[in-house]
Amino acid sequence: MYGECHAHIFMNGYHYRKAVELHKNHINEQNIREWFTEYEKRGVAFIRDGGDALGVSAYARQIAGEYGITYCTPLFAIHKNGHYGGIVGVGFDTMREYRGLVAEVKRRKGDFIKIMAAGIMDFNQFGVITGEPLGQSEIREMIHIAHEEGFAVMVHGNTAQAVRDAAFAGADSIEHGNYLDRDCIQALADSGTVWVPTLSTIRNLIGCGRFPDEELKKIYDSAAENLRRAYDTGVMLALGSDAGAYRVPHGQGIEDEFAAFKEILGDSTELRERLEQGEARIREKFVYGRRKTK
Repeated sequence: MYGECHAHIFMNGYHYRKAVELHKNHINEQNIREWFTEYEKRGVAFIRDGGDALGVSAYARQIAGEYGITYCTPLFAIHKNGHYGGIVGVGFDTMREYRGLVAEVKRRKGDFIKIMAAGIMDFNQFGVITGEPLGQSEIREMIHIAHEEGFAVMVHGNTAQAVRDAAFAGADSIEHGNYLDRDCIQALADSGTVWVPTLSTIRNLIGCGRFPDEELKKIYDSAAENLRRAYDTGVMLALGSDAGAYRVPHGQGIEDEFAAFKEILGDSTELRERLEQGEARIREKFVYGRRKTK
């Protein structure tokens, strides 16, 4: 099985607040081991976490080797205060504060930097992203600062503008990437940025009753069309399910993600090889011991 290139080990796949409550006062090691067992059963040997504000992914990295898993984490995601991102990380107001957070990740031997460049989808309405994205200059400076410190950068991005700005600024990977356009997809191809589309966060909601299926199907069809276009354009792709998100269970999530890719692109040797290449690029750039340091 492929590695899981986007997970949140502190989340439980069904209720965010309960997940936070479980770890809020003391990290629940038993819960982490339960999720690792699910990955181990499926032969998943690599996990890239998207971070959390509770220290759960940092602890998980310490014990992942017991399950044969190479585990990397940014420790926490970084968002600008007033913008989306508080559920998985730490906020800043000024670039000086942002530099301080990057320095903290470096001091604590985080594997990479994750920045939140945009909001999330409104699953009730096609085409809507909650919150305002960061500006082009902010995204560029944040990526530049992280690269100066020797870190690869994982960018949470939705909307064509935010993703295009991140790709042009040298983002090493883009997560989610909903509602892209042709120019944005070409920018991903030209930059060599790895795209991790996390299709399971949409696909697994269809039929759940929580959101209108008509809107979910529109969102998923749009994501599928963008994936086909990206594949044909030569964008580097990798599998990551956003495991821990609603209805995306740990372990099962990466199997669901691979199933979505095969449904959309067809199962072929070329697809499997390209997914292997995308994962290899992420392993090369995002694992602490392999990244360049100043």
